[in-house]
Amino acid sequence: STPLQIQPLVLKDLEAQGIMKRPMVVRDGKLWCPISEAPMSTEFAISRFAVPFIRQGGWAMFCDCDVLFLKDPVKLLDLVDPSYAIMAVKHQQRESEAVKMDGQTQTFYRRKNWSSVVLWNLDHPANKRLTNEMLNTWPGRDLHAFKWLEDHEIGELPLAWNYLVGASASELDPADVSLAHYTLGGPWFAGWSGATQWDELWSREESILRAFEEHAVQIPA
Repeated sequence: STPLQIQPLVLKDLEAQGIMKRPMVVRDGKLWCPISEAPMSTEFAISRFAVPFIRQGGWAMFCDCDVLFLKDPVKLLDLVDPSYAIMAVKHQQRESEAVKMDGQTQTFYRRKNWSSVVLWNLDHPANKRLTNEMLNTWPGRDLHAFKWLEDHEIGELPLAWNYLVGASASELDPADVSLAHYTLGGPWFAGWSGATQWDELWSREESILRAFEEHAVQIPA
């Protein structure tokens, strides 16, 4: 693969830079957003929308932390279309999905799950409508719905690039999946019951990463 520049979204760093300013509290051991009046399953639940304030120009990608790339992410560059402000898989939310990762309660809103894997066109004028004030004052559901964008400004990626494990249409051949998204939980949880053909690969990659972090070993190609 072509070398990629990867930048974690660390909330305290974004706050120190003055990008993230919205209030967040902890309730019953979980992050809570007073503006949204809703829980936050991760600290990047909102900060993912800070991408246009972190990087200027070109294309950038955001993805959740519970995804497994099965194909080279650089292949996404073959799909980019500069006429769109963002590109994402346009999932149709099913209200039967009441629980998500970590046993968190699902929140339903327009364009649900579209924001979990996003290609941002940072040169598109429509993204200039998103201001830092919006980032820090809008309810999360409005940001996740990309409320500053019109439908025709959002391009569609193939389902293969954000396949929701246990939730996406089963007719997609597993061999065609490019990115498996464990939005309902995964093999890192004790007692994980949604076994898939990718669990062993996830566990292998996780063990390699842990060894690298702990012992600074060389990650094999």
